[in-house]
Parts: sequence; structure tokens; C-alpha cells
Amino acid sequence: MKMSDIRKIAKAKGVQPRRLTKAALVRAIQLNEGNFDCFGSATNRECDQLNCLWREDCLKPATTKAA
Repeated sequence: MKMSDIRKIAKAKGVQPRRLTKAALVRAIQLNEGNFDCFGSATNRECDQLNCLWREDCLKPATTKAA
């Protein structure tokens, strides 16, 4: 997802985008929604949040962390 799209989502949910990184902004949105702020923390592409809006982008860094 593009950063501009994430900023729009943040604003719609009342989260101020400020100058946050993509990961930090998504985590702020997750907390605002009452969810875990786990974006980008999956290891070995394992995540039990199947309906998460951020799932596809979240698992991308997990592939680069795997050895």
C-alpha cells in the first residue's frame, strides 16, 4: 500500500500522520483500532491475523528477515 493511502486511512481514523515512517504510522493506526501494533514483526511469514488490512505489506519485511 502506498504511503499516501496509509495517510488517508490514518486521517479518517483520527490518527495524525506527522512525519512517521510507514511502519510507525501503521502501528499507530493499529493501536487506534484497538488491535496489536504488530506491523512488520512477523517472523518466518507467520501471522494469525488473517483479516488484517496490512497483512500483505506486513509480511514483506518478514521474507527479508528469514535466513
